[in-house]
Amino acid sequence: MGLVYLDENDPIFPDSCNALNDPDGLLAFGGNLSPKTLLNAYKKGIFPWYQAGDPIMWWSPSTRCILRLDKFHVSKSLGKLIRKNNHTITVNKAFKEVLNSCSAPRDKQAGGTWITSQMHEAYYELHKLGYAHSLEVWSNSLLVGGLYGLAVNGIFSGESMFSKIPNASKLALYVLCRQLRLASFALIDCQIQTNHLLRLGAEVISRDAFLDILGSREELCLKWKAPLEIIL
Repeated sequence: MGLVYLDENDPIFPDSCNALNDPDGLLAFGGNLSPKTLLNAYKKGIFPWYQAGDPIMWWSPSTRCILRLDKFHVSKSLGKLIRKNNHTITVNKAFKEVLNSCSAPRDKQAGGTWITSQMHEAYYELHKLGYAHSLEVWSNSLLVGGLYGLAVNGIFSGESMFSKIPNASKLALYVLCRQLRLASFALIDCQIQTNHLLRLGAEVISRDAFLDILGSREELCLKWKAPLEIIL
């Protein structure tokens, strides 16, 4: 079928099986980042990923990195941080600040990340609608780590995380797994495989297997009713 152009006013996503093999998973370009379009994409296992100045690109890779909520690996260093219990964990208290920290240049990274100004605006709109959430890790009044993502139909799509001190983002992810289990969520969609995620307990499954999981939960319409503050 080849790469599909999406109309800006009425984007209709093709079936994920039509995604390209090279680059793996590229399905379409164009469209828009309205809440309706983004929610429709995530429910189909499709996500946007592109650089500033490029058209919006939509992806559904042949393999998917996921984290089952009971498989998160707690390292020795993270275990010590949890036992110290000297950080405060909040939810949705500083969504914009988390977004800004996630999009800041990382070590050895010359420019910003893929989180463009368009993406900032789009995910903040989803946050106001109750779909996009952030977890914050605080040391006293200083934001030292966190993550954000999108909760749709019992699946949490993790978008990005950051740390300003060792293990802060891991602590946020550990707490997220625990809270999502309590809310009857299935898993965290990590999207793209990295060695870091695999060390944390993530695994790689086929696109078809991931879409089967999505399909089995499409009638649940679960939103995450997140607590404001979490006790470790």
